Amino acid sequence: MTTTVLDETTTVLDEPSVLRLCLARSGVELRQFFRERTAVVFTFALPVVLLVLLGSIFNRSFDGSGIPASQLLTAGMIAAGIGSTCFVNLATSIVSDREDGTLKRLRGVPMPPIAYFIGKIVLVLVTTVVEVVIVVAVGVAFYDLPLPSDPARWLTFAWVFLLGVTACALLGTAMSSVPRSVRAAAPIVNLPFLVLQFVSGIFIVPITTLPPVLQQIGALFPLKWMAQGFRSVFLPDSAAASEAAGAWEHGRIALVLAAWCIGGLILCLTTFRWKGRKDG
Repeated sequence: MTTTVLDETTTVLDEPSVLRLCLARSGVELRQFFRERTAVVFTFALPVVLLVLLGSIFNRSFDGSGIPASQLLTAGMIAAGIGSTCFVNLATSIVSDREDGTLKRLRGVPMPPIAYFIGKIVLVLVTTVVEVVIVVAVGVAFYDLPLPSDPARWLTFAWVFLLGVTACALLGTAMSSVPRSVRAAAPIVNLPFLVLQFVSGIFIVPITTLPPVLQQIGALFPLKWMAQGFRSVFLPDSAAASEAAGAWEHGRIALVLAAWCIGGLILCLTTFRWKGRKDG
């Protein structure tokens, strides 16, 4: 905070800009997260451990295509890592902030509400990027996941990533209003996400091995389309035959993810609470 001297007796304190407040809050969020070593290890290790375990089980090619099932799993685990960070972790952290009074205190200081959400967005982006890099590195090192050389594929990766992160973060923020306490948050948030990972073809490859009714349920949610989008980036076009429609369906992926971004924003605007239920 700077001062402006008007004369010998009058001094005015300049208000910090919204940008500075957003950056300051982002720094607080990042420091708090990386100081919790257990949370850091669990966040980054969980998708890697699941990938290694499942990749060791499903280590053969599917349908005689020559494409290892472990490569399908790697692409799917990128989507699962984004969902875990942006949906599960974000929802539980907001519940914690609400219960310990952080949200209530922040509403009482001269800080625009957007600064809190920007801080969470920066935290989500940083942790998600690190997580994706780790998962891709494991896939390349252990399962010969091919890195695309076509810029168009990296462009596809970029828009699937951005739409997926946005949709999951908005849904995680909206989901934070459901649990009544921090202790209830973990099971309430993790249970639907765990179910979605199965019906979205994250753990079951190829997805066509799932019963049709489960495929239809998974197609209603963004996780399935994120995984399909990432498979289209890292796998050859012949792998599209393993998808339910037999094609990558980039247009439908973009449409579904964009629809969930809009729906998630509406849910956030209508359900988000700064105070816990016990605060009235």
